[in-house]
Amino acid sequence: MRILLTGGCGFIGSAVVRHLIRHTDHSVVNVDCMTYAASEETVAEAASSGRYEHVRANIVNGVEMSRLFETYRPDAVMHLAAESHVDRSIDGPGVFVQTNVVGTYSLLEAARKYWNGLDADGQKAFRFHHISTDEVFGHLEPNDPPFTETTPYDPRSPYSASKASSDHLVRAWYHTYGLPTFVTNTTNNYGVWHFPEKLIPLVTINAIEGKELPVYGKGENIRDWLFVEDHAEALVLAVERGEPGETYAIGARQPRTNLQVVKAICGILDELLPDPAGPRERLIRYVTDRPGHDFRYEIDPSHAEQALDWKAKHDFETGIRKTVQWYLDNRAWWESIRARRYTGQRLGTNA
Repeated sequence: MRILLTGGCGFIGSAVVRHLIRHTDHSVVNVDCMTYAASEETVAEAASSGRYEHVRANIVNGVEMSRLFETYRPDAVMHLAAESHVDRSIDGPGVFVQTNVVGTYSLLEAARKYWNGLDADGQKAFRFHHISTDEVFGHLEPNDPPFTETTPYDPRSPYSASKASSDHLVRAWYHTYGLPTFVTNTTNNYGVWHFPEKLIPLVTINAIEGKELPVYGKGENIRDWLFVEDHAEALVLAVERGEPGETYAIGARQPRTNLQVVKAICGILDELLPDPAGPRERLIRYVTDRPGHDFRYEIDPSHAEQALDWKAKHDFETGIRKTVQWYLDNRAWWESIRARRYTGQRLGTNA
Protein backbone atom coordinates (compact mmCIF):
# COMPACT_ATOMS: atom_id res chain seq x y z
CA MET A 1 0.00 0.00 0.00
CA ARG A 2 1.22 3.50 -0.83
CA ILE A 3 0.14 5.97 1.85
CA LEU A 4 0.05 9.73 1.45
CA LEU A 5 0.60 10.88 5.02
CA THR A 6 0.34 14.52 6.07
CA GLY A 7 2.28 15.96 9.00
CA GLY A 8 4.82 13.15 9.11
CA CYS A 9 7.56 15.25 10.70
CA GLY A 10 5.37 16.11 13.68
CA PHE A 11 5.04 14.23 16.95
CA ILE A 12 2.32 11.68 16.17
CA GLY A 13 2.92 11.71 12.42
CA SER A 14 6.58 10.79 12.80
CA ALA A 15 5.66 7.93 15.14
CA VAL A 16 3.33 6.62 12.44
CA VAL A 17 6.07 6.93 9.80
CA ARG A 18 8.52 5.03 12.01
CA HIS A 19 5.95 2.31 12.67
CA LEU A 20 5.13 1.94 8.97
CA ILE A 21 8.78 1.59 8.01
CA ARG A 22 9.70 -0.73 10.89
CA HIS A 23 6.67 -3.02 10.97
CA THR A 24 4.99 -3.02 7.54
CA ASP A 25 5.94 -3.12 3.87
CA HIS A 26 3.85 -0.04 3.00
CA SER A 27 5.50 2.95 1.34
CA VAL A 28 5.04 6.50 2.64
CA VAL A 29 4.85 9.90 0.96
CA ASN A 30 5.19 12.38 3.83
CA VAL A 31 3.63 15.77 3.04
CA ASP A 32 4.87 18.25 5.64
CA CYS A 33 5.46 21.99 5.26
CA MET A 34 7.83 21.99 8.28
CA THR A 35 6.27 24.39 10.77
CA TYR A 36 7.99 25.27 14.06
CA ALA A 37 7.20 21.90 15.68
CA ALA A 38 8.36 19.70 12.79
CA SER A 39 11.70 17.89 12.82
CA GLU A 40 13.32 15.82 10.06
CA GLU A 41 15.38 14.06 12.72
CA THR A 42 12.24 12.25 13.86
CA VAL A 43 12.05 10.32 10.58
CA ALA A 44 15.75 10.01 9.76
CA GLU A 45 15.64 6.21 9.82
CA ALA A 46 12.80 6.20 7.29
CA ALA A 47 14.73 8.31 4.80
CA SER A 48 17.19 5.48 4.14
CA SER A 49 14.54 2.75 3.81
CA GLY A 50 13.75 3.14 0.12
CA ARG A 51 10.02 3.26 0.95
CA TYR A 52 9.84 6.87 2.12
CA GLU A 53 9.75 10.28 0.48
CA HIS A 54 9.28 13.71 2.05
CA VAL A 55 7.50 16.39 0.05
CA ARG A 56 7.63 19.87 1.53
CA ALA A 57 4.18 21.30 0.81
CA ASN A 58 1.29 22.98 2.61
CA ILE A 59 -2.05 21.17 2.67
CA VAL A 60 -3.87 24.51 2.30
CA ASN A 61 -2.62 24.65 -1.30
CA GLY A 62 -5.28 22.69 -3.15
CA VAL A 63 -3.53 22.84 -6.53
CA GLU A 64 -0.37 21.36 -5.02
CA MET A 65 -2.36 18.65 -3.22
CA SER A 66 -4.03 17.62 -6.49
CA ARG A 67 -0.63 17.43 -8.16
CA LEU A 68 0.67 15.17 -5.39
CA PHE A 69 -2.26 12.78 -5.75
CA GLU A 70 -1.70 12.50 -9.50
CA THR A 71 2.07 12.11 -9.08
CA TYR A 72 2.11 9.50 -6.32
CA ARG A 73 -1.24 7.70 -6.89
CA PRO A 74 -1.77 6.72 -3.22
CA ASP A 75 -3.94 3.86 -2.04
CA ALA A 76 -4.79 5.67 1.19
CA VAL A 77 -4.46 8.98 3.00
CA MET A 78 -3.51 9.39 6.64
CA HIS A 79 -4.25 13.01 7.52
CA LEU A 80 -2.33 14.06 10.64
CA ALA A 81 -1.16 17.57 9.67
CA ALA A 82 -2.61 20.04 12.16
CA GLU A 83 -1.86 22.88 14.49
CA SER A 84 -2.35 21.19 17.84
CA HIS A 85 -1.38 23.28 20.87
CA VAL A 86 -4.38 24.70 22.72
CA ASP A 87 -2.34 27.51 24.28
CA ARG A 88 -1.13 28.68 20.87
CA SER A 89 -4.71 28.57 19.57
CA ILE A 90 -5.69 31.01 22.32
CA ASP A 91 -2.93 33.42 21.32
CA GLY A 92 -3.50 33.12 17.55
CA PRO A 93 -6.55 31.16 16.34
CA GLY A 94 -6.26 32.18 12.68
CA VAL A 95 -3.56 29.68 11.71
CA PHE A 96 -5.60 26.90 13.35
CA VAL A 97 -8.57 27.71 11.13
CA GLN A 98 -6.35 27.84 8.04
CA THR A 99 -4.47 24.59 8.64
CA ASN A 100 -7.07 22.48 10.41
CA VAL A 101 -10.19 23.59 8.55
CA VAL A 102 -9.13 25.03 5.18
CA GLY A 103 -6.26 22.55 4.89
CA THR A 104 -8.56 19.59 5.53
CA TYR A 105 -11.03 20.93 2.96
CA SER A 106 -8.26 21.31 0.36
CA LEU A 107 -7.03 17.78 1.01
CA LEU A 108 -10.54 16.32 0.82
CA GLU A 109 -11.22 18.00 -2.49
CA ALA A 110 -7.92 16.83 -3.96
CA ALA A 111 -8.64 13.31 -2.72
CA ARG A 112 -12.17 13.39 -4.13
CA LYS A 113 -10.97 14.50 -7.57
CA TYR A 114 -8.35 11.73 -7.58
CA TRP A 115 -10.76 9.08 -6.24
CA ASN A 116 -13.36 9.90 -8.89
CA GLY A 117 -10.78 8.97 -11.52
CA LEU A 118 -10.03 5.52 -10.10
CA ASP A 119 -11.55 2.33 -11.42
CA ALA A 120 -14.20 0.52 -9.36
CA ASP A 121 -11.68 -1.65 -7.49
CA GLY A 122 -9.46 1.31 -6.74
CA GLN A 123 -12.39 3.33 -5.40
CA LYS A 124 -13.52 0.47 -3.18
CA ALA A 125 -10.04 -0.06 -1.71
CA PHE A 126 -9.19 3.63 -1.17
CA ARG A 127 -9.34 5.12 2.35
CA PHE A 128 -9.13 8.67 3.69
CA HIS A 129 -8.19 8.38 7.38
CA HIS A 130 -8.59 11.57 9.37
CA ILE A 131 -6.80 11.64 12.74
CA SER A 132 -8.47 13.81 15.38
CA THR A 133 -8.73 14.44 19.11
CA ASP A 134 -11.05 13.77 22.02
CA GLU A 135 -11.10 17.51 22.74
CA VAL A 136 -13.87 17.91 20.16
CA PHE A 137 -16.23 16.36 22.71
CA GLY A 138 -15.76 19.16 25.23
CA HIS A 139 -15.13 18.21 28.83
CA LEU A 140 -16.32 15.64 31.34
CA GLU A 141 -17.53 16.22 34.87
CA PRO A 142 -16.02 13.95 37.57
CA ASN A 143 -18.81 11.35 37.42
CA ASP A 144 -19.48 11.42 33.67
CA PRO A 145 -18.75 8.24 31.69
CA PRO A 146 -15.80 8.44 29.26
CA PHE A 147 -16.21 9.67 25.69
CA THR A 148 -17.27 7.18 23.02
CA GLU A 149 -17.73 7.42 19.27
CA THR A 150 -21.29 8.73 19.79
CA THR A 151 -20.55 11.48 22.32
CA PRO A 152 -22.01 14.82 21.10
CA TYR A 153 -19.49 17.45 20.03
CA ASP A 154 -18.93 20.41 22.36
CA PRO A 155 -15.53 22.00 21.59
CA ARG A 156 -14.38 24.71 24.02
CA SER A 157 -11.11 26.13 22.57
CA PRO A 158 -10.12 27.50 19.17
CA TYR A 159 -8.02 24.36 18.67
CA SER A 160 -10.80 21.90 19.46
CA ALA A 161 -13.31 23.93 17.45
CA SER A 162 -11.04 23.78 14.41
CA LYS A 163 -10.61 20.02 14.80
CA ALA A 164 -14.36 19.54 15.25
CA SER A 165 -14.88 21.48 12.03
CA SER A 166 -12.45 19.23 10.17
CA ASP A 167 -14.14 16.09 11.55
CA HIS A 168 -17.49 17.33 10.26
CA LEU A 169 -16.03 18.06 6.82
CA VAL A 170 -14.54 14.57 6.59
CA ARG A 171 -17.88 12.96 7.45
CA ALA A 172 -19.75 15.26 5.07
CA TRP A 173 -17.51 14.23 2.16
CA TYR A 174 -18.40 10.59 2.93
CA HIS A 175 -22.15 11.16 3.12
CA THR A 176 -22.40 13.68 0.26
CA TYR A 177 -19.82 12.45 -2.23
CA GLY A 178 -19.23 8.84 -1.20
CA LEU A 179 -15.51 9.43 -0.55
CA PRO A 180 -14.49 6.51 1.73
CA THR A 181 -13.46 8.52 4.78
CA PHE A 182 -13.35 7.64 8.46
CA VAL A 183 -12.24 9.37 11.66
CA THR A 184 -10.20 8.38 14.68
CA ASN A 185 -10.30 10.41 17.88
CA THR A 186 -7.65 9.99 20.53
CA THR A 187 -6.59 11.08 23.99
CA ASN A 188 -3.47 13.00 25.04
CA ASN A 189 -0.39 11.42 23.48
CA TYR A 190 3.07 11.44 25.05
CA GLY A 191 6.41 9.86 24.30
CA VAL A 192 9.64 10.38 22.38
CA TRP A 193 10.39 13.24 19.96
CA HIS A 194 7.67 15.45 21.49
CA PHE A 195 8.19 19.17 20.87
CA PRO A 196 8.77 20.70 24.32
CA GLU A 197 5.72 22.94 24.59
CA LYS A 198 3.25 20.35 25.93
CA LEU A 199 2.99 19.35 29.59
CA ILE A 200 5.12 16.19 29.73
CA PRO A 201 8.14 17.27 27.63
CA LEU A 202 8.08 20.79 29.11
CA VAL A 203 8.02 19.55 32.70
CA THR A 204 10.60 16.84 32.00
CA ILE A 205 13.08 19.29 30.46
CA ASN A 206 12.50 21.93 33.13
CA ALA A 207 13.03 19.32 35.83
CA ILE A 208 16.26 18.13 34.20
CA GLU A 209 17.48 21.73 34.15
CA GLY A 210 16.31 22.51 37.70
CA LYS A 211 13.78 25.12 36.55
CA GLU A 212 10.29 25.78 37.90
CA LEU A 213 7.57 23.31 36.94
CA PRO A 214 4.40 25.26 36.06
CA VAL A 215 1.09 23.56 36.88
CA TYR A 216 -2.18 25.19 35.81
CA GLY A 217 -4.65 25.99 38.60
CA LYS A 218 -4.45 23.34 41.31
CA GLY A 219 -3.28 20.59 38.97
CA GLU A 220 -6.61 18.76 39.28
CA ASN A 221 -7.47 18.67 35.57
CA ILE A 222 -7.55 15.08 34.28
CA ARG A 223 -6.22 13.76 30.99
CA ASP A 224 -6.28 10.23 29.58
CA TRP A 225 -2.72 9.37 28.48
CA LEU A 226 -1.69 7.22 25.50
CA PHE A 227 1.91 6.36 24.63
CA VAL A 228 2.52 7.61 21.10
CA GLU A 229 3.96 4.34 19.79
CA ASP A 230 0.80 2.51 20.87
CA HIS A 231 -1.27 5.14 19.08
CA ALA A 232 0.83 4.78 15.92
CA GLU A 233 0.18 1.04 15.89
CA ALA A 234 -3.56 1.64 16.21
CA LEU A 235 -3.58 4.20 13.41
CA VAL A 236 -1.81 1.87 11.00
CA LEU A 237 -4.27 -0.91 11.82
CA ALA A 238 -7.08 1.58 11.24
CA VAL A 239 -5.89 2.56 7.77
CA GLU A 240 -5.56 -1.14 6.92
CA ARG A 241 -8.91 -2.23 8.38
CA GLY A 242 -11.05 0.89 8.86
CA GLU A 243 -14.51 1.01 7.32
CA PRO A 244 -15.84 4.06 5.48
CA GLY A 245 -18.13 6.23 7.59
CA GLU A 246 -16.82 4.75 10.85
CA THR A 247 -15.36 6.43 13.92
CA TYR A 248 -12.81 4.82 16.22
CA ALA A 249 -12.08 6.29 19.66
CA ILE A 250 -8.53 5.28 20.59
CA GLY A 251 -7.21 5.36 24.15
CA ALA A 252 -5.34 3.42 26.81
CA ARG A 253 -7.57 3.82 29.90
CA GLN A 254 -4.83 5.70 31.76
CA PRO A 255 -6.38 8.87 33.28
CA ARG A 256 -4.18 10.98 35.56
CA THR A 257 -4.43 14.47 37.01
CA ASN A 258 -1.86 16.94 35.76
CA LEU A 259 -0.34 17.03 39.24
CA GLN A 260 0.00 13.23 39.29
CA VAL A 261 1.81 13.41 35.96
CA VAL A 262 4.22 16.09 37.15
CA LYS A 263 4.97 14.23 40.38
CA ALA A 264 5.59 11.00 38.45
CA ILE A 265 8.16 12.78 36.27
CA CYS A 266 9.82 14.25 39.35
CA GLY A 267 10.05 10.84 41.01
CA ILE A 268 11.64 9.18 37.96
CA LEU A 269 14.20 11.95 37.53
CA ASP A 270 15.04 11.92 41.25
CA GLU A 271 15.90 8.25 40.75
CA LEU A 272 17.75 8.51 37.42
CA LEU A 273 19.43 11.89 37.88
CA PRO A 274 19.42 12.95 41.57
CA ASP A 275 19.47 16.69 42.18
CA PRO A 276 21.86 17.73 44.98
CA ALA A 277 19.39 20.49 45.89
CA GLY A 278 16.71 17.93 46.80
CA PRO A 279 13.58 16.26 45.39
CA ARG A 280 12.25 17.98 42.31
CA GLU A 281 8.71 18.35 43.65
CA ARG A 282 10.09 21.47 45.34
CA LEU A 283 10.13 23.05 41.85
CA ILE A 284 6.35 22.79 41.32
CA ARG A 285 4.66 26.17 40.96
CA TYR A 286 0.91 26.63 40.61
CA VAL A 287 0.12 29.24 37.94
CA THR A 288 -3.03 30.96 36.72
CA ASP A 289 -5.22 28.46 34.92
CA ARG A 290 -5.57 28.36 31.13
CA PRO A 291 -8.61 30.30 29.84
CA GLY A 292 -11.52 27.89 29.31
CA HIS A 293 -9.50 24.92 30.62
CA ASP A 294 -11.53 21.70 30.15
CA PHE A 295 -11.65 19.74 33.39
CA ARG A 296 -11.41 16.15 32.19
CA TYR A 297 -10.96 14.05 29.04
CA GLU A 298 -11.23 10.27 28.98
CA ILE A 299 -12.02 7.77 26.22
CA ASP A 300 -13.67 4.36 26.29
CA PRO A 301 -11.72 2.56 23.53
CA SER A 302 -13.80 -0.65 23.57
CA HIS A 303 -15.10 -0.30 20.00
CA ALA A 304 -11.67 0.46 18.53
CA GLU A 305 -10.05 -2.37 20.49
CA GLN A 306 -12.53 -4.87 19.09
CA ALA A 307 -12.76 -3.54 15.54
CA LEU A 308 -9.01 -3.12 15.07
CA ASP A 309 -7.90 -6.07 17.23
CA TRP A 310 -5.68 -3.66 19.14
CA LYS A 311 -4.95 -2.72 22.72
CA ALA A 312 -2.39 -0.29 24.13
CA LYS A 313 0.73 -2.11 25.32
CA HIS A 314 1.99 0.55 27.74
CA ASP A 315 0.46 1.58 31.02
CA PHE A 316 1.29 5.12 32.11
CA GLU A 317 4.06 4.12 34.50
CA THR A 318 5.92 2.18 31.80
CA GLY A 319 5.42 4.80 29.13
CA ILE A 320 6.41 7.79 31.24
CA ARG A 321 9.61 6.07 32.37
CA LYS A 322 10.58 5.38 28.74
CA THR A 323 9.78 8.98 27.88
CA VAL A 324 11.82 10.55 30.67
CA GLN A 325 14.77 8.28 29.88
CA TRP A 326 14.58 9.30 26.22
CA TYR A 327 14.83 13.00 27.10
CA LEU A 328 17.82 12.26 29.29
CA ASP A 329 19.47 10.38 26.42
CA ASN A 330 18.66 12.95 23.72
CA ARG A 331 19.60 16.30 25.20
CA ALA A 332 21.16 17.57 21.98
CA TRP A 333 17.80 17.48 20.19
CA TRP A 334 15.79 19.45 22.73
CA GLU A 335 18.65 21.75 23.71
CA SER A 336 18.79 22.86 20.07
CA ILE A 337 15.06 23.60 20.14
CA ARG A 338 15.41 25.52 23.40
CA ALA A 339 18.18 27.60 21.85
CA ARG A 340 16.51 28.40 18.53
CA ARG A 341 12.75 27.87 18.53
CA TYR A 342 11.07 27.70 21.94
CA THR A 343 12.63 28.60 25.28
CA GLY A 344 9.83 27.21 27.44
CA GLN A 345 7.93 30.46 27.98
CA ARG A 346 4.24 30.32 28.86
CA LEU A 347 1.73 30.53 26.01
CA GLY A 348 -2.03 30.99 25.89
CA THR A 349 -2.54 33.86 28.31
CA ASN A 350 -4.50 36.10 25.90
CA ALA A 351 -8.10 35.33 26.79
